[in-house]
Amino acid sequence: MDNSLFYNYEETPLADRVRPRSLEEFVGQEHLLGENKVLRKLIESDKITSMIFWGPPGVGKTTLAMIIAKMTKARFINFSAVTSGIKEIKEIMMQAEENRHYGIKTILFVDEIHRFNKAQQDAFLPHVEKGNIILIGATTENPSFEVNSALLSRCRVFVLNPLTVADIAKLIKRVIKDPRAFPQKQINISDELIEKIATFSNGDARTALNVLEMAVNSAKENNGIITITTEVLTEVMQRKALLYDKSGDEHYNLISALHKSMRNSDPDAAIYWLARMLEAGENPLYIARRLIRFASEDVGLADPSALDRMISVYQACHYIGVPECNVNLAQGVVYLSLAPKSNSLYVAYSKASKDAYETLSEGVPLHLRNAPTKLMEELGYGKEYQYAHDFEYKVADMECLPPNLKNRVYYIPTEEGLEKRFKERLEYIKDLKMKIEKPR
Repeated sequence: MDNSLFYNYEETPLADRVRPRSLEEFVGQEHLLGENKVLRKLIESDKITSMIFWGPPGVGKTTLAMIIAKMTKARFINFSAVTSGIKEIKEIMMQAEENRHYGIKTILFVDEIHRFNKAQQDAFLPHVEKGNIILIGATTENPSFEVNSALLSRCRVFVLNPLTVADIAKLIKRVIKDPRAFPQKQINISDELIEKIATFSNGDARTALNVLEMAVNSAKENNGIITITTEVLTEVMQRKALLYDKSGDEHYNLISALHKSMRNSDPDAAIYWLARMLEAGENPLYIARRLIRFASEDVGLADPSALDRMISVYQACHYIGVPECNVNLAQGVVYLSLAPKSNSLYVAYSKASKDAYETLSEGVPLHLRNAPTKLMEELGYGKEYQYAHDFEYKVADMECLPPNLKNRVYYIPTEEGLEKRFKERLEYIKDLKMKIEKPR
């Protein structure tokens, strides 16, 4: 932070003013940074390897990288995927290679690494392999989809979780006592209101601190003492809720409205809610992933091609980005709205999942097990297994569920769309099994 005579703290967001400077000040992520946890050990021993921090906004990805920058003896370079390209990458790689000749390690932190295209990510690969750089990437997107597989295989992925209400309450209590937060001011706020902010922020520390700062700026000051009241906080949170928060309640309300409009076969409402999300800045890939889920959950085998089509929509969004991909999403939304509907797959999996959870210790029936060794064969593995291809219609009358779930039915097809054919096929198979002569 700039400590010059002309520095105005109000021009810097609260989240930046009070950014943790050490692991002791860092809040949350105990599964990674608690005593004797692997990431804490790597940081404290200065044995950082290439890694990717994956988690939602406001959970500490950038802050953690900056703490590493303070603690490491390596040269630390902060690099933005938003403002940099191939040219800048090559320049930094040359510097890193030169540093290595002098025995100096280079840690390169790439914020929003998912914004780099494949060619840009490929530019890092040889330098990570040679050891010229230690790469630390931060992303809100699933790295399995957004990070080059070759690069990903050379990085360890650490998943950062949304902060708990207790984490954020702890953070707020620390911040109001931090002299960097509101210099020469005393902030009075009850534990009840702190918990309200923590709950409202939905696991995002930045949102919580923005609300706190708005409340402080809106409350009355009396001799350097600012008391945040219920009325002030309620007004601030209502004002904040008008803005589209990608990790807040409105985000989930809108995707719910889109989902339910498509389920109700209402293309007009579905396009409206799609537009509401996109115009507010929602990530199109998030919406595309939801469409893929919908294709199986609400359309299913009534139109099996819906899944392939929604994967194509996702790929289109990935290739061309906004705003060009908006019409691709509209195509997907209208297609799903007008497609025949069936939730039979969703219902089937839900029932099977419940049974699976309750029978986790149930062994696989012996006749369904492989017998690659003589001992396993002697133990009865594979005994009485019926090879379907040995039967005329490629179906054997063999029980494939555990004994206590015998004859359990999960999948009940509807007669919607193409699922009617699957229903006919299933009935045909059941009839065949009844007619098959049992093996002697």
